[in-house]
Amino acid sequence: MTHLLILFFVTFSAAFMATVPPGLLNMNAAKTSVEKGKLNGIIFSLGVSTMIMLQAYVAVLISKYLHNHPEVVTVLLKIALVVFAFFAIYFFVLARRNKPQKEKVLNVSKKNSFFKGVLLAALNLLTIPYYSGLNAMWKASGWIKFEVSDILIFILAAGLGTFTVLYLYTIYFYKLETKNNTFSRNSNYILSGLMSLLFVVTLVRIFNS
Repeated sequence: MTHLLILFFVTFSAAFMATVPPGLLNMNAAKTSVEKGKLNGIIFSLGVSTMIMLQAYVAVLISKYLHNHPEVVTVLLKIALVVFAFFAIYFFVLARRNKPQKEKVLNVSKKNSFFKGVLLAALNLLTIPYYSGLNAMWKASGWIKFEVSDILIFILAAGLGTFTVLYLYTIYFYKLETKNNTFSRNSNYILSGLMSLLFVVTLVRIFNS
């Protein structure tokens, strides 16, 4: 039982810290909250966390394969490079086309917010290698035994750690926007800059590997 508590804590902490830096998922959670309401931001976050748990499960299944075949990680990084470049251009173009609008109440489908979260999380191709690496480290430390209970704890902790950060982003920016709509006007520029930064970081990692 003790090792399950340790497994939950270290995995939750790793997921939390990986989600804290501004990125595609947490900035979109904040953006959704600002533009469509706090509830839609939370539902978006649930969609992201659901996909993260699925990716964590896949990572458990293929961690050994990725460890023995590092070239697979290189392929994932190259795919991620294309994705980051696409979103950097997409959000920049979106920001340039954005025009000031009068405030209005938006009737947004909560189902759309959930599936948007699922889709964006699925496009984050670095998640599986990240959790595969964690899995390998936890196994070496004796914190995971690859039994059903261990796998469930690992997946749940990854999802909860991610959701906690997204929820904080959602609540913080929702409250901020009630006083100042600066974030709403500039969010696409921020996202474009973040995607450009991730593009450069990924490019450096590919050359270093």
